[in-house]
Parts: sequence; structure tokens; C-alpha cells
Amino acid sequence: MKKILLLFLCSFLFINTQTFAANGSAHTYPNRPELPIESEDEVITSVIVTKPSAYEEILGKVKSDSSLTVTHIYKYVFEGFSVKGKRKDIKELKKDKGILHTSQVATYKASLDESVPFIGGDAIRGYFDPDDQRLTGEGIKVGVIDTGIDYNHPDLKANYHGGYDIVDGDDDPMETKGSSRDQTIHGTHVAGIIAANGKIKGVAPGAEVIAYRALGPGGVGTSEQVIAAIDKAIEDKVDIINLSLGNNVNGPDWPTSLALNKATEKGIIAVTSSGNSGPEVWTVGSPGTSSKAISVGASTPPLKIPTISIGFEDKEIDVAEMQGSIPWNMDKDYPLVFAGLGYKKDFNEDMKGKIVLLERGTITFTEKALNAQSNGAKGVLIFNNVDGEFAGALEMALDIPVASLPKKEGLWLKKQLKKRNKMVKTTYHHIQDTIASFSSRGPVTNTWEIKPDVVAPGVAIKSTAPKGYVELQGTSMAAPHVAGACALIKQAHPDWTPEQVKASLMNTAKLLENEKDELYKPYEQGAGRIQVIEAINAETLVYPSTLTFGMFEKEDNRTKKDLTITVDNQSMHDKHYSFNIPKNEKGFQWDIPTSFTLKPNEKRKVTISVDITPSVIGPGLKSGHIYLNEGHKKVHLPYMIVIEEPDYPRVMAFQFGSAEDKDTFQYQLYLPRGAEEYGIALYDPDSLRFIAFLDWKRDVPRGLIERQISASKLGLKGVYKAIVFAKKSGKEDTIDSDILIDEIGSD
Repeated sequence: MKKILLLFLCSFLFINTQTFAANGSAHTYPNRPELPIESEDEVITSVIVTKPSAYEEILGKVKSDSSLTVTHIYKYVFEGFSVKGKRKDIKELKKDKGILHTSQVATYKASLDESVPFIGGDAIRGYFDPDDQRLTGEGIKVGVIDTGIDYNHPDLKANYHGGYDIVDGDDDPMETKGSSRDQTIHGTHVAGIIAANGKIKGVAPGAEVIAYRALGPGGVGTSEQVIAAIDKAIEDKVDIINLSLGNNVNGPDWPTSLALNKATEKGIIAVTSSGNSGPEVWTVGSPGTSSKAISVGASTPPLKIPTISIGFEDKEIDVAEMQGSIPWNMDKDYPLVFAGLGYKKDFNEDMKGKIVLLERGTITFTEKALNAQSNGAKGVLIFNNVDGEFAGALEMALDIPVASLPKKEGLWLKKQLKKRNKMVKTTYHHIQDTIASFSSRGPVTNTWEIKPDVVAPGVAIKSTAPKGYVELQGTSMAAPHVAGACALIKQAHPDWTPEQVKASLMNTAKLLENEKDELYKPYEQGAGRIQVIEAINAETLVYPSTLTFGMFEKEDNRTKKDLTITVDNQSMHDKHYSFNIPKNEKGFQWDIPTSFTLKPNEKRKVTISVDITPSVIGPGLKSGHIYLNEGHKKVHLPYMIVIEEPDYPRVMAFQFGSAEDKDTFQYQLYLPRGAEEYGIALYDPDSLRFIAFLDWKRDVPRGLIERQISASKLGLKGVYKAIVFAKKSGKEDTIDSDILIDEIGSD
């Protein structure tokens, strides 16, 4: 476990992020050698899921094997356990036919490093049920699986009702204290959004908070710890679980996702963040990929966004203030200068009083900004070193604002300096009810399910923190809004199942539109932004609340696919229903029932069918909405079908850093559908000259790949441009990342 933790921290320090840059073009590499770098004697930890009938036998065999150590036994999430041992011994164990699923323990991290500053906002409060009784979440137990909480905070003290520390194995789930690098605030902030009851009011200020510390120093933990926390929450009979955490693995069968499915089956409402890796599709990560949990993306409340322009160019660029930065309030135009990666050597006295443009990579955001501040800079703009946007965090307070830019915009600004365009002007514009750019999008690989399920405010959220209050943003902040809403709904409707609570939120959500006045795709917003009062007062529930028709090959013959939904009349009077039948399109025809009536508390199963000719529709993701009319109200049901192996990233979640053993590095990546070929090619970052292969493999099955490399055998030292590539079904994708290979294992 220590090895996995070190891997994550080193990767964070050296790379700052791991993201992908997907494209459809193939790359030509030198001859790809097979490197014998995987050690069969490497000690790893894996989660094992067994058949119920084989559980006792397999567990007994493992306990009697001196080469293996059982680290956790899961009593409730599934029949299974986690086991530590040499890779070769665990491989041998996996051959047992009674084992349903295995996966190596992965790393989870609270999403604070993805945050950007915001203007602040009050929590939601003042809800009433249909009988005009005020709802506060009283009597509802909400399990917060996170970094622990500061249960001495005056806004949380009355709501704290115990918990458990999975990391230290005791009954004290206090936030990590100590150095600035180790201490955490995330769980306290999340708990405050759910149930703060003091200076700040949470969504459900009367709810009981049960804290489970599954993420330790620095906000890092493992899937093993998260599953153990879910298991303990089930044992404690909580009503709701909130998980504002995740990894970058877009897979439906990851153990944390399976554990949430099991918790839901046992009557617990599971809420989880979708991730902060947007705005690209296929970025939702586990456990946000759980089929039965409520996966939550982030929307924006009313915000004032700083926008910059340069010279006389007719182009405006939104800047994202980093979490921990002072606001980007520029009262006049300032000159722009470029200072490379932001090392001390890149600065000079001429940069005083100017805005400094920097490229992301190799050193931390804080180091870059400190170097700029010490040279008298007015502000700092850091642009991405891979395609797309990013958000970041500062490790300490600075006197100048620091903001991030996408790679494309950063390079454009750099180009303007060559044209002698130097003066930067800042203006501001207002936005609201948009999907936050960082919010992860679906769908989910393999199941092709629509995720997230809903979105909620995840920007401009002020909540509790140790020693006070802080403003943070992320899907980590959106999920507890939904968990708090679920507490109110559960108080109003104590007999509703998790599926009914989820349906009430999805069926009544507000569909959001982008800047072009077009509806966001279902795999961007799910059913839309939650509306808590409407959900509490919902009289009609439809579940499942999204229609997933699955994947079809382009060459498939004409196929009819049926899905069954339940229409549930929760009111005390008859209700008449009818569907707005979508227009039939070429290769895509609907068969939907005519109108029908349900008596009070009556349910009916309804079959919705599509007649699909994949070769006529063409490849890609096809999505939209079906509408069920309930008097003057409409319930919208998002749907999606997938034609041909879609354009998901063939490789994701790359991380690189030092391992526990001396003279050893370790990397991990995820292949969502396996790969015909994958590899990691290293290049000189300046000349882009090919140096060597870090690894290369053929015909690899789907799942997490984690391997070790001997530093002495590799014989390299310094910063390198790593191109991680994977091929599947005629498509190749890459991850472009800077990695640091340095002396390790020394005192």
C-alpha cells in the first residue's frame, strides 16, 4: 500500500496531472522492444470478489497460505476480501474458478487540486414537505466517506454522530493535521455542504453526519480503504453515503463501483462525484461509473468570470483562478511577458509590474508563482501542457493572482508576443446554470450507460473547514448538495427506495443549455440540474430514469431492442399519462405505448422499443430525450445508443513515480477495453528526439496495468516527454506527459 501511495504523490509532484490527448491519427515509433520489467516477486494488494458458494473455501485457503495476507474482509458489499502477496502467488490464486473478479488496489484522491476560486454562495435551506412540515434531514444518517471531518467545528459539532477511521483503524475520524502538505480539509467542507448548522447552513442542517476517514494525509487513499469504509457504513445502517472522491478509471466493474451497487441493493442511497477531468467525453471515473449510485456532475451558479484580451486582437479568453489564489482583479491594462516553465533562471527584473505567461510542467504551480512574485510580477497565467483546460491549487497564500489557461489559448498568447502585442486587458462577464468545464462527462465504457445522472452546484460553494470556512469548487462540492437533498427527500418519504429517491431527482431536474442555446448532451448533464422542492413534491416517478440501449456493430442487421421502465403514481388521485413520441429517423424507429391511466399508488411496467439499423444510422453516440406527459407536467427520460466501437480513449489514467523499492520506478495506466498494442515512448522534451521505450506490450486485456521498472537498467536521468499510446479496433490514442526520472532511493 505504501508503494501505491508513493506512486501517486510522486506523480502529482512531478507531473501535476495525468490527462489524455485523444486523436484518431496513428503515430510511427521506432522498433518496439519487449522489456522484461515486471517482477513476479513484486508485492501487490488485490481485491478479490468470489462466488457466494465459494467464499468460505477460498478465504480459508488464502488464510492457510503463508505467502498471502488477508488485509480486509468485506462483509456486506460483496463476498470478497483484499489480499497482499507476491504477484505470482496472487496470479495463481486468480485461477480458482470460484473467483468472479479481481483487481489490483488503485489510488483515490480528493479533488481539491482540481479546484478554482469562486465568488461564494449560501447553502440551500427552507424546504417543506407536501404536508407543510419543515424538512431539515432530521433523523437521517449520512455517511461521509472522505478525509475525515473536524467534528469540533462549531457548525458541525451538533450534527456529528461518530464514525470510523479506516486509515488508522480507530474510532477517531478527525481530518489529517500536521504539515501543509499532509493536512486535509476536504471532508469537513463536504460535511458542511450536507449538514452544517451554524454560521453556515447545509442543505440538510438537521441530518446526522457519520464520518468515515478513508483518505489519509494529503487526501490520498486506496480502493481497499474506500471499500472498507463502504462496508462499515453498511454495517452502521446509514441511510445515505456520500463519496466526493474518485480516480480516472472509466470502468463499470471497478470494485468501488460494485461496492456502491451492493450498498444500494441493501437500501442505502449512494451519491458520488463524477470527477473533475472534463470537458471531454469518457472522463467520468469510478466510483462515478456505478450503475445504481447517483453520479453527480458540477453546474455553475451565477458567477462573474474574468476574461482577458491582448492588443487589438478580436479574441477573448476566460481565465480560471486557481484555488488558493486571490481574485483576478486587474484595474488597468498590463504588459504580458513569457517566462518558460517558470524556473528562477527564467525571470529577470524587466518582468516587474507585468503579467507573466508560463507553461505548465516539471515544477509545482506554487513554485512557478513564487518565482514570479519575487520578481515583482503583477499576475501569473499558466497554460496547459496538454490539450484542454485544467484547474489547479496553490499550496500557500500569495500576494498576486494566479490563473490557468488551456494549451491552445496559451500558445496563441505566446504567439501574440512575437507580433509585439503585449498589453493585456481584463473584463468580466456573468454566467449561470452552465456545466462547469472541469466536470467529467460520460458515458461509461462497456455498459455504455449515461453518466453523470444529474448535476448540482459545484462552483462558488463556501463551506466549513478546520479553523473556519473556505470556498472550493469541484464535483466534490456538487455531490454533497445531492446527498443533502436526498436526506430531505428521505425525511419526507421514508418508505421510498434508493431507486425512487434517485428517480425523484432525475425526473424533476432542469435541463440546461449551452452558450449556443442547445441542450447539453445527456452524457454531459444527465437528467439536468437538481431541483430539490420539485423532487420532494414529485407525484410521478419513472425508473430507471435513463434508457441505455447499448452498443451495436455497424455491420449488424436490423435489430429491435426493448427496455422496460416503471411508471409509479405516488399521488392520492388518478393520473393520466401519454408519451411524446419522437420522430422516426432513418434507421431509427420508436415503438412506444399509447396513453394509460394509473390509480393512486399504482405502478405499471411499460416497454419502450427501438427498431435500429446500425449501418443506416452510422457510427457514434446517438442521444436525446423521451417525454412522458403527466397533465401539464413533463418527465424527461434521457436515452443513448452506441453504434460501432466508439471514440473513447484507448488509454487513460497514466501515472508515473518512484516505487517503494530502491532503484525502481513504477507506472500505471488503464485500458478500458484492452489493447492490441500499447507502449510508452520517451522523447527529449526540447528536440523531441526519440530516446527509448519505457515499456511496450501486445494483446493486453482490459483493466488496470501497473508495472515496475529498474532505474539502473533504464539508464536514464532527467525530464522526458512521455508519449503513452494504445491501439484498439483501428484507433490509436495517446497521453502526452512530462515525467521526471531522477535519483531515487537515496537518503
